[in-house]
Amino acid sequence: MDQRILERLARDAGPLQSLSREEIGLDDEPVTIDPKPKPVRAWVRFGGTPVRVDGQACRWTSDAVAIRFLVGEVEHRTWVWASAVTPIVTTPR
Repeated sequence: MDQRILERLARDAGPLQSLSREEIGLDDEPVTIDPKPKPVRAWVRFGGTPVRVDGQACRWTSDAVAIRFLVGEVEHRTWVWASAVTPIVTTPR
């Protein structure tokens, strides 16, 4: 996504949405924490506006993934459904 459009959405569309503790399963399921977060593309929502961002998967449960991504110089963190996340495959050099 164009960085300027993403910055405008982050500023004007409303707060970044995240899954609830219950949806994530934090009280019932183990959480995997990745010491080397993996690159992903994920659907997130600012207010009611969905947008696809490039970021990193930092943690996950069986149903949800915690991602972090940059909008300009600002790091954002949120939990999304696992089905909203696609790994970005990089080829080794």
